[in-house]
Amino acid sequence: MLISTKGRYALRVMIDLAEHQGEGFIPLKLIARRQEISEKYLESIIKLLVRAKLLNGLRGKGGGYQLTKPPEQYTVGTILRLTEDTLAPVSCVTQGADPCARAADCRALALWQGLDQVISRYLDGITIADLARRPEAG
Repeated sequence: MLISTKGRYALRVMIDLAEHQGEGFIPLKLIARRQEISEKYLESIIKLLVRAKLLNGLRGKGGGYQLTKPPEQYTVGTILRLTEDTLAPVSCVTQGADPCARAADCRALALWQGLDQVISRYLDGITIADLARRPEAG
């Protein structure tokens, strides 16, 4: 499993908004500047987050974006599942995947299913609030 730039940036946006949630709607330009992300690329990520109702957007003067819920109610798993095709370590355990013809004889299937569960539990156990509270690295 490799998390894409879109997934990493979506987490950064959500953390940024959590850290500034008391400031009302935050302009895209300000988020882009603080996170050192291109505004153009950030627009596509924000659109995805708004469409999924993770963010509210307001146009015009005083507009911008804000979280729709408290940061404690967003898990890293939820955000990454939105931005990534899958979090599964191998395709045969991807939710909704066609059953593998070798599944009945596969000696490694239980390993992959277990790893998939560990990944999901771990990412679903960390909230945006947790990440916003952690001291910055380096």
